[in-house]
Amino acid sequence: MKRFLLAILLLTAASPLFAQFYHPGEELSYRVSYKARMFPNTEIGSVEIRTSADRVDGHDFYKVEGIGRTLPTYRWFYNLEDIYTVWIDTQTKRPVRFVSDLHEGDYTFQSYYTYLWPDSTVHTRWKSRQNPFQEKSMTLTDESMDAISLFFNLRSCEAEDFRIGEPGTLQMILQDTIKHIHYRYLGRENKKIRNMGRFRTLKFECQLGTTEGYSFTDGTIFTIWISDDDNKIPLYIESPVKIGSIQAYISGVKGLKYPLESRIR
Repeated sequence: MKRFLLAILLLTAASPLFAQFYHPGEELSYRVSYKARMFPNTEIGSVEIRTSADRVDGHDFYKVEGIGRTLPTYRWFYNLEDIYTVWIDTQTKRPVRFVSDLHEGDYTFQSYYTYLWPDSTVHTRWKSRQNPFQEKSMTLTDESMDAISLFFNLRSCEAEDFRIGEPGTLQMILQDTIKHIHYRYLGRENKKIRNMGRFRTLKFECQLGTTEGYSFTDGTIFTIWISDDDNKIPLYIESPVKIGSIQAYISGVKGLKYPLESRIR
């Protein structure tokens, strides 16, 4: 479940350009399900991503929240509520502050990132349970951002910018390190989404790498389908697990900036 909240936020971010797509009022809803040979496709969780306008200390920001929860039926077994929030400068389109507040069973975790773009650094603070805060400052590049900020980068690109099979790499800030996420474009594909219909999509294979080198032989691999229209929203994500697979798929959209022209009627 936690994996798919991060995947939805991360794996649509393949451009080094600053995102131009923050649109107050946009809401994206997802369902997360588990499927195995002896089990039906069972919904176990939900994810919501929403954008709003915010004003802090006289400055205007885009506020983006990503919220992942287990469905009520399964909270007795594993209760999860993860909330990620980022504030984006409306002029520069750069993130200025990131907060995560994670509650997963008895486990809790908090992290705070402050971006110092004039110095090309990010200051991070994090703690779990009763442990004291730890801190670190790291060097920033234009491509290194938190999970939510990365989410919007691809959405300003054109499909023609991608070449089938061509690899690329993202950089995700994670507490005291910068993780490398590898991806490659697999081409266009029509994809049926449960209760939503059929869509024209752009298909990618992505991996949260365990090494800095590009390889699809280690790490965790995801396949993601993104709407082939001006919105470029993630529609479907699938990843194998030891037994079966887990999927996350779009279940509702509100306040899109552009018509959802990828839907096939």
